[in-house]
Amino acid sequence: MSLYPLKFKTIFKDKLWGGEKIKTILGKDFSPLPNCGETWELSGVKGNISEVSNGTLAGKPLTDVIALYGADLLGERIKKQFGSEFPLLIKFIDANDDLSIQVHPDDELAQKRHNSFGKSEMWYIMQADKGASLISGFSEEVDKESYQKAFNEGRLEQILNREEVTAGDVFYLPAGRVHTIGKGLLLAEIQQTSDVTYRIYDFDRKDDQGNKRELHIEESLDAIDYQKYDEYKSPYLDKQDESVNLVTCEYFTTNKLHLTGNFQINHAGLDCFKIYICLEGNARLVTAHGSEEVAMGDVILVPASVEQYTFETSTGTTLLESYIGN
Repeated sequence: MSLYPLKFKTIFKDKLWGGEKIKTILGKDFSPLPNCGETWELSGVKGNISEVSNGTLAGKPLTDVIALYGADLLGERIKKQFGSEFPLLIKFIDANDDLSIQVHPDDELAQKRHNSFGKSEMWYIMQADKGASLISGFSEEVDKESYQKAFNEGRLEQILNREEVTAGDVFYLPAGRVHTIGKGLLLAEIQQTSDVTYRIYDFDRKDDQGNKRELHIEESLDAIDYQKYDEYKSPYLDKQDESVNLVTCEYFTTNKLHLTGNFQINHAGLDCFKIYICLEGNARLVTAHGSEEVAMGDVILVPASVEQYTFETSTGTTLLESYIGN
């Protein structure tokens, strides 16, 4: 049986800070949950394995598809590097309130402490309420000692870089960068396969049981990159009907496709799957073996063995395209 582009059942996550935009903007029904902070659209994280929702493989977990098809799905290069683990995790996040100020460990620290990949990630802002902002990195030069002093004196937010953001903004957050997603943001997140987060500060919030969430203040100290950077937002020039690079790092490459008409893709030689996240509009993904409708909020995995295909659209569509390699 030939492999084909795969869609997956959404995994919904109820969060203290979650809202309604997953339903009202993306059209995903998260009932019976009271709210939804995150959806996991493509996941190989243990306990949260995605399940195919389309075609002859419908109902099969991603792990089974990898076991069946191996390099045809992942690519020989990726299979050699990651074995049977799917290396990327795709989410939508709706912050109805600020997320905790947090940091993720890099590969070395995550492997040592958690037997896990590290967590470098990127955000594409899909919708932003007026005045919405986020935190990425430091606004001034600090080291471990001055950071701890500021933290202990209650000045953490004063030394962090907060930026007001709008739809279309992109941020790359390598492991080690202190960050938080601010209230009023809906975004797509592409990250390494990892669920390791060190919570540094949670604004003294309590859950519906009256309990504060666990913090990881000591654990975070060795994970933080204390360097200040000149720029935290990833600049790019939006163009129509061509691939525009947003982020290239060792963990993933992400491009933006703002399409007004049909667009052919040939990734022969890449030796890797491709993931498409539909940000707006709709299209039909056409391969030699059939077609699949893609609409806003859809995520679709194109196997490495499907090297040539076309996005057909009469109304226009905007997609993120992610894979591993340059």
